[in-house]
Amino acid sequence: MDYYNLLFPWLKYLCVDLKEEDMSIDYKSIGRRIKAARISLDMTQERLAEKVNLSPSHLSNIETGTTKVSLSTIVKLANALHVSVDSLLADSVVQSKAVFEQDIQTILSDCDDYEIRVIADIAAAAKKTLRKEAKLKSAWKKPGC
Repeated sequence: MDYYNLLFPWLKYLCVDLKEEDMSIDYKSIGRRIKAARISLDMTQERLAEKVNLSPSHLSNIETGTTKVSLSTIVKLANALHVSVDSLLADSVVQSKAVFEQDIQTILSDCDDYEIRVIADIAAAAKKTLRKEAKLKSAWKKPGC
């Protein structure tokens, strides 16, 4: 299992400049969040598709990120799943701190003391590296990573 991606899904964005033209909607992440919310409610794809008036195959394509999803469908899905729209879009929105803080709480909710300590050490090291890298990037002003 890839623990770094599980604990720090945002790592893949370290080398991305957040210019407006670079920002895009991450449909795969939206799909993963929809699927996770559906599974947490112990709901089948067929039941969710029925609730939001989609075909099960279209919902499957949304969950895998192989098709784009409209804003109105995202709203319907969020309502059916009892989650906020921002929680589904968090990976595509720069200002999503509250959603990611909630993600971290969920990840940590079933950890024992030892696991919490290791994860805290990893998070502290990642934060230190991120800040050091940010200082180096701004000092060098080199394009890309």
